[in-house]
Parts: sequence; C-alpha cells; structure tokens
Amino acid sequence: GKGDGIMLEQSFSEVYAKFKLHFYRSVFSRFQNREASLTTVETFCMEIINALKNPTINEFASFAQISPPNAAYKVNKLIQKGYVQKIQSATDKREYHLEPTQKYHDYYNISYTYLHTVMQRIEERFSPQEIAQLESMLQIISGELMPEIPALDQSHPNI
Repeated sequence: GKGDGIMLEQSFSEVYAKFKLHFYRSVFSRFQNREASLTTVETFCMEIINALKNPTINEFASFAQISPPNAAYKVNKLIQKGYVQKIQSATDKREYHLEPTQKYHDYYNISYTYLHTVMQRIEERFSPQEIAQLESMLQIISGELMPEIPALDQSHPNI
C-alpha cells in the first residue's frame, strides 16, 4: 500500500546514513590521532577518484564539477602526499589515468572495508535466493534509476 513507500524510504535512508556515519567517524578518528594527512576536501576527492576507477584528470574534474586547473591542483597535492599516482595511457601517450596508491588503500579506503564486513553478515543471514534478488534489485537501482551518476564500472583496459 501507500505506507510501504514511506517505510522503504526510511529503511533505505537508515542504511545509507549508517554507511556515511561509519565513514565520518573513521575520518574523524584519523584527525584525532593526527594520522590525517588529507584535508576533508581531499578525502572527498580521493573517494571520487577511487569510485571512478582510474579516471583522467578531466573525467575527475567534470564529475566533481570543478575546473580542470582546480582539479589538476588538487590532484598534484594528492600525488605529493602519496595517495594518487598518474599512469600513462597505453593508447594515448598524452593522457594519464589517476590511480589510488597502496597508501590510500591502507589508510583511507574505510568504506570498502566496512562494506565488505556488512556483505559477509548478509551472506550469513540470508538465503542464496534472497541475496540473488537483492543483487538484481541493486543492479537495476544503480543502472536504471540513478542515471544522473555515470556508471562507475567503466573499466579502462588501456592503462
């Protein structure tokens, strides 16, 4: 019925909020322990670069809706700090792809680690059929219902 949509929205909102809260708390603890060598904005930049899977600087700039010079400045800071490296494209020598370093994965790839934990708990709790259903629903949500955000799984075989 009509109330279902409201319940669904609340449930989804809670799950989304919990992932965000886990991430924020982890980022805050880095600041607390003085491990944080990334600013908050740089942390968000890294999240975007990581999610876009080896974007060029221009792809990163256009996704983040910032100017290419601003993007280049931010990326150079991240390179200096050792969180990103530039990989030359095999097909176009003028083009470079941005790749998070092991240092980034070790210190900041917090969301992924937690996501993995939650997925393990899901596999223990639900039947293979339920998991298959959830997976297919999530693929539809990601692919068809969120067209504003470009697909994040475009792989760059040319790097």
